[in-house]
Amino acid sequence: MDLADLSKKQSILKKLEKRGVSNVLFTDCLKQRDENVKKVELVPMVVKVIESEARFNREENTNYCMMVIGVPNVGKSSLINSLRRTNLKKGRASRVGGEPGITKAVLTRIQVCERPIMHLLDTPGVLPPKIESIETGMKLALCGEQKQVIIFTPKNDLLSFRKQLVEKFFYVEKYDLQEPSDDIQNVLKRIAVKLGKTQRVKAITGVGNITVTVPNYTAAAYDFIRAFRKGELGQVMLD
Repeated sequence: MDLADLSKKQSILKKLEKRGVSNVLFTDCLKQRDENVKKVELVPMVVKVIESEARFNREENTNYCMMVIGVPNVGKSSLINSLRRTNLKKGRASRVGGEPGITKAVLTRIQVCERPIMHLLDTPGVLPPKIESIETGMKLALCGEQKQVIIFTPKNDLLSFRKQLVEKFFYVEKYDLQEPSDDIQNVLKRIAVKLGKTQRVKAITGVGNITVTVPNYTAAAYDFIRAFRKGELGQVMLD
């Protein structure tokens, strides 16, 4: 939730409810105080959900063991570490990072609660075997859920420079630009100049080949995407 546009919270809840998902919590597990995990009372909700369904031998077994499943780079390991800090006052037990693929295999059981005794299994991120559209693939890449980073192409133009980003103007303040623009090529050029991201290339002229200095669009695009992933361009919902 630290990167999401929470003004759309009710809309998100309604859409998830239509899909049969009724137990939804918004958390920010990066903060050391774990206030959101405490307030939403995640463990009691999980226990209630489990006990509401008939499970084999559940009456005799008061211990709980569950898997944490989700797309890559969404915060599964951070959630486990947050629960562990909150309930057991212990340090992190699962590696975290800002890129996909940190968790490479299902880990051993990690205890996150004493009453009731609860263990979680951290898992590698999962994605559908087939991405349904180019735009979906672009969104996943933009959020860091794929190893390959799609920067921009003339056709897709960095997700058409997302309407939300253009309207909020956070990128203008971030990069100290003179004015907003809906032309990503122009924005990247100005970012490259602002950050001193240039490169030397050979140009063919009527008098022969000469070396000129031009803006490094790729370096500017990487910086733009990094800023987006850190929330420096505002809280945005891509769907």
